[in-house]
Amino acid sequence: MKKVVLKLDFHDEKSRQKVMKTASGISGVDSVAMDKDQKLTVTGDIDPVKAVRKLRKLCHTEIISVGPAKEPEKKKEEPKKEEPKKEQPKEVIVTYPYVHHPSVSRYYAPIPDSYTYGKTIEEDPAGCIIC
Repeated sequence: MKKVVLKLDFHDEKSRQKVMKTASGISGVDSVAMDKDQKLTVTGDIDPVKAVRKLRKLCHTEIISVGPAKEPEKKKEEPKKEEPKKEQPKEVIVTYPYVHHPSVSRYYAPIPDSYTYGKTIEEDPAGCIIC
């Protein structure tokens, strides 16, 4: 369940009725409400982008906010009792310096080129030979 607040820009009552009808026809909509400031509040299991896409065909539409349908109730916080802090053992970090060994050489396999790669006629007796 989402609560989507949209800002609309329409000019007359007929456009307002079309907007309300279109918004209520979107799948997953539970309720639709319009403010005096031309703010449309849509509540339900909807995709805000799809709702804006449909409403932009009628008038200029902007997304103001998207959030949960019902605001979570704030519980009264009880003062917590402070517990004495326990000392944690310190971590020992051992670092080893990087040592370069120039005597060790790295071997890279040769990359075959396109001229030497492939089968020869001796390896493939069924190969085609034009004499």
